[in-house]
Amino acid sequence: MKKIYVLDTSVYLTDANSIASYGTNDVVIPLKVLEEIDKHKKRQDSVGSNARKIIRKLDSFREKGSLFKGVRMNKGKGLVSVKRFECVDLPSDFDPTIPDNEIIGVALTEKRKNPKRKVIVVSRDINMRVKCDAIGLLTEDYVVNQVVKDTTHLFTGFTTHLVDEQIIDQFYAGEEIFLEKDDIKLQPNEYLMLVSSANEKKTALARFYSYQKPLKRINGEFKKGIWGVRPRNKEQSFALDLLLDPKVPVVTLVGKAGSGKTLLAIAAGLTQVVETTKESIYRKLVVSRPIQPMGKDIGYLPGSMEEKMAPWLAPIQDNLQYLMGNDKETLSMYTMQGTIEIEALTYIRGRSIANAFIIIDEAQNLTAHELKTIITRVGEGTKIILTGDIDQIDNVYVDETSNGLAYAVEKFKTHDISGHVTLIKGERSKVATIAAKIL
Repeated sequence: MKKIYVLDTSVYLTDANSIASYGTNDVVIPLKVLEEIDKHKKRQDSVGSNARKIIRKLDSFREKGSLFKGVRMNKGKGLVSVKRFECVDLPSDFDPTIPDNEIIGVALTEKRKNPKRKVIVVSRDINMRVKCDAIGLLTEDYVVNQVVKDTTHLFTGFTTHLVDEQIIDQFYAGEEIFLEKDDIKLQPNEYLMLVSSANEKKTALARFYSYQKPLKRINGEFKKGIWGVRPRNKEQSFALDLLLDPKVPVVTLVGKAGSGKTLLAIAAGLTQVVETTKESIYRKLVVSRPIQPMGKDIGYLPGSMEEKMAPWLAPIQDNLQYLMGNDKETLSMYTMQGTIEIEALTYIRGRSIANAFIIIDEAQNLTAHELKTIITRVGEGTKIILTGDIDQIDNVYVDETSNGLAYAVEKFKTHDISGHVTLIKGERSKVATIAAKIL
């Protein structure tokens, strides 16, 4: 028996194509959902984009038939229909003027009219799902965009591998070491620690390219540092190895607050852009981050685009000033020359950015769609770095497993043009490190 899915507003605003995710089952859209979608259609972000897309999609269905009676979405697919709220089905202690309760009321009406079919309410809103369960309605989250089951399954970019002690000796002696696919499954540009099976304290750090190429030794070539920044742990050494490799144009760095992901990325960018050589392929450093407030928004900001963006880009300015020794005049000069460009993501659509070193900070607040829009702007000779902490998300429409950064990590991990490092240890300060652990 086909099921009936009643989709909440939050689902459509997360993914405009969600309506096609339920196969041959029928999808019911409460009339109140259309009213709520209409309130968001003028927004200039991914939520507004999804609102406009679903409205156009429903208009195309309307041309096929009556949404009141139901229209088949495609051959072999279920029916989509729009239903009104009937107050008689709502429990007496539910306020009928609350939008969520109207949507629940529509689901209860469908359950009464179709007693032999399962009626399921789909919502991203946790409280909505709790309310449905409390009155006996089947409910579930919208999980199509989740790239992994939970954060423990997210690709880390690093693994350990037990080997004979002789192999480690050969590796340090400069001999070429190849790994077998039957022994360990690795992704391109994944880092690993070779551990002696006889003595676990005897180790070697390496980078894996492919099963046809020898391992690359990571031997502390960054001890002197770049632009005054020295790696303080093995993960930071891995990150610099990727950031300074022009053959890896897509790099993702995930780490908690204070792990150094943004500072390392900007230092690597300055090294390859400002300290130009004949071999340098990057002409400018482009840095940006999503406009996503933490907590309650302070509202509209006055001034030009640069003045409006200043509060959002202050963390990036802090890092740039730190790396330049608080030399604001030099930083201003590079900005005026276009060598360093601090960009608003709002205006990136339509651009084609070539021969640039791009850093997108706080990428965990991006949706998968926004991420696609950004990465498809990358032109020839451009390297893009995505940094963020998937445990600190301010965008209510994504979570730890569906945000753009996690999406990029999982989707790119099998391609040799990309590399990923998860930074574990906080290095900002003792206070920041302890706070990240206990708060």
